[in-house]
Amino acid sequence: MRSGTVFFPEVASTMAARVDQLYLFLVGLTAFFTILIFTMFVVFMVKYRRREPNSIGARIHGGMILEVTWSVIPLLIVLGLFVWSAQIFFAFARPPAETLNVYAVGKQWMWKFQHMDGQREINELHVPVGRSVKMIMTSEDVLHDLFFPAFRVKADVIPGRYTHMWFEATKAGTYPLYCAEYCGTKHSGMIGQVVVMEPDDYQAWLTAGAQEGSLASAGEKLFQDLACNTCHRPDAQGRGPVLHNIYGKTVALQSGENVVVDEAYIRESILRPAAKVSAGFQPTMPSFQGLVSEEGVMELIEYVKSLQGPTANQAVRPTTSGPAPNENTPSQAPPTRN
Repeated sequence: MRSGTVFFPEVASTMAARVDQLYLFLVGLTAFFTILIFTMFVVFMVKYRRREPNSIGARIHGGMILEVTWSVIPLLIVLGLFVWSAQIFFAFARPPAETLNVYAVGKQWMWKFQHMDGQREINELHVPVGRSVKMIMTSEDVLHDLFFPAFRVKADVIPGRYTHMWFEATKAGTYPLYCAEYCGTKHSGMIGQVVVMEPDDYQAWLTAGAQEGSLASAGEKLFQDLACNTCHRPDAQGRGPVLHNIYGKTVALQSGENVVVDEAYIRESILRPAAKVSAGFQPTMPSFQGLVSEEGVMELIEYVKSLQGPTANQAVRPTTSGPAPNENTPSQAPPTRN
């Protein structure tokens, strides 16, 4: 595996070498045609220069073979580059089926990471070697861009929605991470590091830091604290839809459209519940915008995702602990974690 050079960061992921190969091919191709065209320009300029003041150049009426050649060859090269780059693009766009999911929140001017087991990090991310890691990202304020140079991956981090990217680190070490989108006066300081660990060391790190419980368990507590279970009951007797086994399914809306229940849809339903109301229900759910932090939204999403399987109906017990929050009950909101 090639180490970093003055021109390239270290190669530390399964996709990094493929990106470098395409880049080097483009550089080589550009250099080849630059030299070829410049050389031909000089040769023709000297060979076919006007030798006498009154000389007349030969009349040339074109050549079909020549014109076809300089049209077909560039076409084949461009098509080849398209296929090659598309393969890499789709490999980045389609994460493996089994991934280690990590939430990332961009905020002026820091990165906050949340692991499924509950660990939280600021400007530092721990991941294991040989495991596909999927980043689920959003921003609390402005547009950011999370960039791992050693892994050759970057993606916009956008307020109000989730974006994704994935990588698989191939060797242990510490590598830089950056914000690659200008986001304000301290943009240059929005940096951090990725600590890639051997699987045993990573598991030990997880165990040592697992004091707050998983994101799903934190989401369950928040679900109860906000009295969500008074409407979203597992026995289908509440005013809201049943959430058990709903993640990943396609549900019908009042508008007649269908939508897949993914992270983005759950987030929108928490913050803007009237935007896409499930068929058969009324838009009675209040908005939790400003009452639940981005970290709290992520916890609730993971809790909904955990409600799978035949025993899911026992996961939440309905209570009458109080009404759903409204604009007059801000005390129910969990504190924002920095």
